[in-house]
Amino acid sequence: MKFGFKFSNLCGTVYKQGNVIFTPDGNSLLSGVGNRVTVFDLISNTSATLPFENRSNISVLALSPDASLLLSVDQDGHAVLANFQRRVALSYLNLNGFVSSIKFSPDGRFFAVAREKQVQVWRSPGLLKEFAPFVLHRTLAGHFDEVISLDWSADSRFLISGSKDLTVRVHSVIAAQSASSPFVNATLSGHRDIVTGCFFSSACNDTIFSVSQDGALYVWHWNVENLADQNNLPASRWSAGQGRFVLKAKHYFMQMNTKVSCATLHKSIQRELLVAGFTSGIFVLYNLLPEFSAVHSLSISQTAISTVAVNPSGEWLAFGTTHLGQLLVWEWQSEQYILKQQGHSLAMSCLAYSPDGQLLATGADDGKVKVWNGSSGYCFVTFSDHNGPVSGVVFSPVGNALLSSSLDGSVRAFDLTRYRNFRTMTSPRPAQFCSLALDPSGDIVCAGVLDTFEIFVWSLQTGRLLDVLAGHQGPVAALSFNPVQPIMASASWDGSSFLWDVFEGTPVKESLKHQTDVLAVAWRPDGRELCTSSLDGNLSFWDVHNCVLVGTIEGRKDVGGGRRMSDRQTAANSASGKAFTSVCYTADGSCVLAGGNSKYVCLYEVSQRLLLKKFQISHNRSLDGVLDFLNSKHMTEAGPLDLVNNRTTASVLEARLSDAHSLPGVHQGDLSQRQLRPTLRTRGVAFCPTGRAWAALSTEGLLIYSLDEHMSFDPFQLDVDVTPENILRCLSDCQWLKALVMAFQLNEHALMLQVYESIPIDAIQLVVQGLPLQYLHRILVFLGSRLDQGHHLEYDLIWTLHLMNFFGHILKHQSVQHLDAFRSLQKAICHQHEMLANLCDDNASLLDYMCSMA
Repeated sequence: MKFGFKFSNLCGTVYKQGNVIFTPDGNSLLSGVGNRVTVFDLISNTSATLPFENRSNISVLALSPDASLLLSVDQDGHAVLANFQRRVALSYLNLNGFVSSIKFSPDGRFFAVAREKQVQVWRSPGLLKEFAPFVLHRTLAGHFDEVISLDWSADSRFLISGSKDLTVRVHSVIAAQSASSPFVNATLSGHRDIVTGCFFSSACNDTIFSVSQDGALYVWHWNVENLADQNNLPASRWSAGQGRFVLKAKHYFMQMNTKVSCATLHKSIQRELLVAGFTSGIFVLYNLLPEFSAVHSLSISQTAISTVAVNPSGEWLAFGTTHLGQLLVWEWQSEQYILKQQGHSLAMSCLAYSPDGQLLATGADDGKVKVWNGSSGYCFVTFSDHNGPVSGVVFSPVGNALLSSSLDGSVRAFDLTRYRNFRTMTSPRPAQFCSLALDPSGDIVCAGVLDTFEIFVWSLQTGRLLDVLAGHQGPVAALSFNPVQPIMASASWDGSSFLWDVFEGTPVKESLKHQTDVLAVAWRPDGRELCTSSLDGNLSFWDVHNCVLVGTIEGRKDVGGGRRMSDRQTAANSASGKAFTSVCYTADGSCVLAGGNSKYVCLYEVSQRLLLKKFQISHNRSLDGVLDFLNSKHMTEAGPLDLVNNRTTASVLEARLSDAHSLPGVHQGDLSQRQLRPTLRTRGVAFCPTGRAWAALSTEGLLIYSLDEHMSFDPFQLDVDVTPENILRCLSDCQWLKALVMAFQLNEHALMLQVYESIPIDAIQLVVQGLPLQYLHRILVFLGSRLDQGHHLEYDLIWTLHLMNFFGHILKHQSVQHLDAFRSLQKAICHQHEMLANLCDDNASLLDYMCSMA
């Protein structure tokens, strides 16, 4: 059993807060999800979460112009510098304050940071790890309130900043442009509300656009006072004695009873487009040249738009809403969605893997059931039929249907082909279902009740109620069917676990007694052993044939950890969270995976009762229960300082105003409303049937840990010396792998064919084992075309055999992405097989004829 699982992806949450940014090629979108960064590939429709973490929730992101460096800053001012190509963190920086905006200069030499009332200009570090990579170049002051927007000039020499003090300031990055006429920082005032965005024009640095929250667009132009010297301006272009900024035009685009929440400018030579998002969920696209006019408008949400971004070509618009956790990419010319993803609005409560391991289903307290693609990380269907929190989900044995139970008193079955609810099962009297199970044949559905302590049994084919099982004295917390025998195990808060014969309607044998409440139950894949989790933190293993306890694992010390802000005891002495609420066996049945109301997920070896590994699912300090020790200086008579929110952000104000109990006419909402810090916990764990991945439901989302390294790095993509001469030189030096990868990068068919046919047969296996994962699809397509021609049939088949043997588990997991390559290979191999069969038949007939004639 391999247990080297590493974090692979984060699903269930697509956007939390902060800004979203496009990559320079415009094909990918970066979004802050908690304290992690998720990259959405809009071309291949996949998402991947970067492996490093910030200290707390990310508030702002910035990507260098060449897409080599990524800066992510959390809400406490701690920045992480990462190599975006390699997906590794390089260094860390404490900015000692809240950062509202950060921008790289167009030449990549500097990056500007808007920290509270100041603007700091830092020199961009290199791609290598250094002792002190960050060097502060200048600190620009002058604002009297928080700076919220930044923009660079095209030549990277000037910087403008917009602030809550209703002004825009123009700064020079160079300390002194000229000794005789130095540039004096200009202050542009006149707005009557907070400046949401300020931008340089793409044509030249002489025009500045500023947008305020009241829907006012001001156009500022540099006016040369001495017209005789207009054609003889120095290189600095702007100086105190040559001119000043004047207000050229005013444009108003305010909406009724709403404000501008975010704005951005798309700069190009042909046109300049302004995208403004409003607090009412509407965005409007304006064309600034040659005259101000509205081009496009759409309502995408009922809540405020938190951020907006435009890709370099100006075709795609990206929007994020904090209140709904929604991320959208809209193509405004064709008026269609490129990306439309939204996570659960409330905490997720249950999950299940499909029988083939390709899909994951999650249910949440918001009453929705979502189905996720495990390889792409996208949600492709959402069922909103339940009226209450979802308590359990399970796939049918074939994988074509999904069942869910809810506290609204219904069990629903959904068709995954037509995406509809085809069966609804209810009880004769109102009940709240808190657990769900489906037998291996896919016909018997069982659901445990929270209030009447019964188990209802239905037929999935007819939807009829078959039986009601009674015997528990407490809520039925978990149900699970034996994979081999027609036996169902139930766990209850009354401290007992029953084994039921569902077809007879009676318990098989006496109950399995525990000292405390039973929280979870799971069968070993062979059906000979049962694992139960109890409130005292123990995992009990039972021999189901004799109903004998064969072993116990005490996991209180393993699962315990993390002190909450309101805890009076230390983490070691606290009794809360020291129990496993979810448990499952691995695919081979040798280990058990368990998680509870803490930051740890534990992997145990069953036969030796050993803890193999503890996974800490998050290091996000924005969540409660992450730190083991609290800082005593943050404790006051009124409580911990960390629970006091000193910043009234737009999302907090929106939550106050959206409260149904707020009084009419109150503009600040209910000031007594408090936002509690969410607690880090694991509400469910599930192991993939393939045995190479497992998933956990945490406060942040659906975490997937895998043995496969999906986010591989190509070491050749940073090399600029990919030329035919270097490829031929690598061939002469017998560097087969390097030559093959460089040939595929250059994408010249003749060169690719020459390198491919030059690799000896005994080196094919080694070349395949070192091949980067991103070239797998291309080489499969190449092999399909080569096999179709049939020039070197045995040589091509040896390549295909080694590729299938080494990358078989990855190809099975990502079969949809490589479907075209599989079809071309199958067509070519079947065609060659048919030709060889006909040739053999002809030769056999010819030999028989020659033998008969002799």
